[in-house]
Formats: sequence, C-alpha cells, structure tokens
Amino acid sequence: CSHLFSQNTVTQYSSISEEELRQCVKELYDSQVGVREVGGENRGVSVEMYLESVGLGRSLAWCAAFVSWCYQHARVEAPKSGWVPSYALQRKRIYQRGKFQKQKPQSGDVFMIWYHKLNRPAHIGFVDHWGDKWVITVEGNTNDNGSREGDGVYRKRRLKKQVWAVSDFITTNKKQSTKEYAIKEFTNITK
Repeated sequence: CSHLFSQNTVTQYSSISEEELRQCVKELYDSQVGVREVGGENRGVSVEMYLESVGLGRSLAWCAAFVSWCYQHARVEAPKSGWVPSYALQRKRIYQRGKFQKQKPQSGDVFMIWYHKLNRPAHIGFVDHWGDKWVITVEGNTNDNGSREGDGVYRKRRLKKQVWAVSDFITTNKKQSTKEYAIKEFTNITK
C-alpha cells in the first residue's frame, strides 16, 4: 500500500486499479489484527487514533472509526464517520440479506450487522472473504464472541445470515467519485 502513495512516488489516483486499491485496504486492515484496547474500555493508543480520524474523543465505540481509518489511509472516498449507518448508503449497497445481491462482496467491502433493539445497523467491519455460508471478516471493537462492544481488532468467521448488508466504496470509487455523485443527486432532488 505504501508503495502506491509514498511521497517519493508520483502515482496518479486514477491510475491505481481496483485490484490494487482492494489490496491496499486489505494490507491496512490486516496490519491492525491483534490491536487491543489498553487502559480501559474503548481506550488505547491505536483505538484513540481510529477515533481521532473521525473527530471523536476517547472511550466511544470504534468499529466504524476503524473502517474509516483504513479507508482514509488507502485514500478511498468513504464516510469519515464513527456512526455505522453512515456506511449504509443505498447507492453503495451491493448486498442486502433477503433482498438483493448486485455483485459478490470482495475484500475491502464493508459488512454491517443490524441490531433490532437499536432499529439500525450497529456494527461494521471489512469483508475479507465471501463464501456460500460463511464470511471471513476483519473488524474492530469486537471480541472472540463477535460482540459489538469488544476489546480489539479480530479476524472473524461469521455466518452469512448474520450480515444485514454490504457496501462497496471501492468499485464505485473508481467509477464515479462520491462528490460527483452527491452533486448529481442534489441536482435531481432540487429539480
């Protein structure tokens, strides 16, 4: 990933392939597996770094901040947000359980889990591998039990039926920037 964006290398973003961008995101999230909270719940140097990347302070839930931190470092246009529903944009969703699958989720896409008590998606992480029955994920603020209030960054194996939706910010990033799409969407709303 660093070879794509190092200061000594002049790489035009438009010349980076989707495959290279997915690999970059994968390298970033893989490099964080094993990070653990230190000094209390939702605390520690790395956890606070994720939270700061989205403008949040200490001791807050950080699964979405982890996703944003990885995307920011890979220069993927995605929400700069620590709130999971920010990533559930209809135009970015490629899979929704029981409703549709526009394309097969790939490494670097983000999955979300719906929590009925909250009536919203409330946990997020990266798809590493999408299988027929199982999904291999990398996610922050989870634990061995798959909690949304965990203690670190883990590689998990989840049943596909646990996943509410998947959003793709990489493929759509290469086709049309979020900013361009937002301008068109706003124009359509105001007509």
